[in-house]
Amino acid sequence: MIGGGCAKLRLWMNKRKSDLTVKDARFNIVVVGGGSAGWLTAGILAAEFQQSGADAPGITLIESPDVPTLGVGEGTWPTMRETLRRIGVREADFVRECDAAFKQASCFRGWVTGEDEDSYYHPFSLPQGFLQSNVAAHWLRGAGGTPFARSVSAQPAVCDLNLAPKQAQTPEFAGVTNYGYHLDAGKFGQFLKKHCVDLLGVTHILDNVVAVQSEDNGDIAGLTRQNGETLHGDLFIDCTGFSSLLLGKHYQVPLRAEQNVLFNDTALAVQVPYAEGEQAVASHTYSTAQEAGWVWDIGLPTRRGVGYVYSSEYQSAEQAHDTLFRYLKKYSGVNTASLPEPRTIALNPGYRAQFWHRNCVGIGISGGFIEPLEASALVMIELGAAMVRDALPLTRDTMEMAAQRFNETFRYRWERIIEFLKLHYVLSQRNEPYWRAHRDAVSIPERLREQLAQWQARPPSRLDFPHAEEIFPAASYQYVLYGMGFKPSHAPLSRRSDEADMAAAMLAEIPAMSQRFCAGLPSHRDYLLHVQQHGMPVAGK
Repeated sequence: MIGGGCAKLRLWMNKRKSDLTVKDARFNIVVVGGGSAGWLTAGILAAEFQQSGADAPGITLIESPDVPTLGVGEGTWPTMRETLRRIGVREADFVRECDAAFKQASCFRGWVTGEDEDSYYHPFSLPQGFLQSNVAAHWLRGAGGTPFARSVSAQPAVCDLNLAPKQAQTPEFAGVTNYGYHLDAGKFGQFLKKHCVDLLGVTHILDNVVAVQSEDNGDIAGLTRQNGETLHGDLFIDCTGFSSLLLGKHYQVPLRAEQNVLFNDTALAVQVPYAEGEQAVASHTYSTAQEAGWVWDIGLPTRRGVGYVYSSEYQSAEQAHDTLFRYLKKYSGVNTASLPEPRTIALNPGYRAQFWHRNCVGIGISGGFIEPLEASALVMIELGAAMVRDALPLTRDTMEMAAQRFNETFRYRWERIIEFLKLHYVLSQRNEPYWRAHRDAVSIPERLREQLAQWQARPPSRLDFPHAEEIFPAASYQYVLYGMGFKPSHAPLSRRSDEADMAAAMLAEIPAMSQRFCAGLPSHRDYLLHVQQHGMPVAGK
């Protein structure tokens, strides 16, 4: 009797130990959805804990074999350089395998008046002397007739000539000028997948999720796969794009619509070959305003990615198609009759009321998307994955606090993105109904209205953007404000006796710097060919 009871107890204890091993051996993260969002998130998380041994969180990515990735979002910020370096990618491999090129700025055409000469740059470099003196105030006090970006940065001159941001001897991820990337989004996802699976130990499952299983407390317990198995996890990251399978559909977290502020709800996208094999590759994104939206134009080594983002309230599908092809006839140099029909992408501008709910985080489009102006989509993935990474290790008890901080941070970031994008439209002088509606006060966020009033007396500064990790710095606001001809009602005050001399000295360096960069940097296309053939030097080797 006693012996039988001990045997039963041992069996129960062994079973309990087995259950604990399966469930509690380590913290398991499940990323749902592939593409740039899913694989970038998996890579950022896996690289951080690659050397942590048995205590490292398990990371599994499950993606559907039946759902194609969106395949757009081809522009990055300079932040992507550090992200790629940190997850262990070689920059030359990335450039070769992702059909990548370098991005140093955005060039806005037609946003102010729509005239042919209407253009300005938003460079990736800070204005010269930005951290030492108030160069914007000095420029406003009459530093000359040169446009603001050209007065304070050498990068517009580099972009004018379609030059690379680095030389053959420049180590990977370093640059003579600051830069991000243009890339093929489809190839980028595949490149990251291979890197994550082969080198970072991410488990990859190709299957459909057919049901979500819940814990008694409302957490997600697991995902039922089409093959009948259940994929368990402790934290689930929704990277399923517009479908928002977990955050939107399962948890019913509502989308906060922003179409009353930023009107664009449709995009047409097409891949365009170069007219000539040796045609220059632009080292900046072109954003060209149209009657009811704007056209993006991104240069890759082998093709261009072109698309028209517009509001269906102000233009029909047929009119939008004609608008895009008028642009292509003007700027592509190719026979537009030979081009494929553009893909139509429905947009629903807004962001989730919560991004982290219970044990589910939405990263990428599943958490929010506005429009591709200023290319904020990929950087929001980088930031979201990095904040989850930095919150680890997590227990269920600490997850609520992590979620609260995540939600506060990303609500703030989306609000700032919306205000910054709206700034481009508010300052326009174009007279089409679409543009006039953008200037209607009811569509302008209150905080932006207040800032525009403040900037009548002084330039944007760090006082306006006090967070340590602002999504757009004051310098970006200066580039857009003064690029679009914003005229303050008051001349800014000179606050120090030496400020004018310091600012003048800073700006006096720009012509020589521009000349030096333009003489020393190779053409963008030549440098990309060099990388294809010879790679890049690795720092420290």
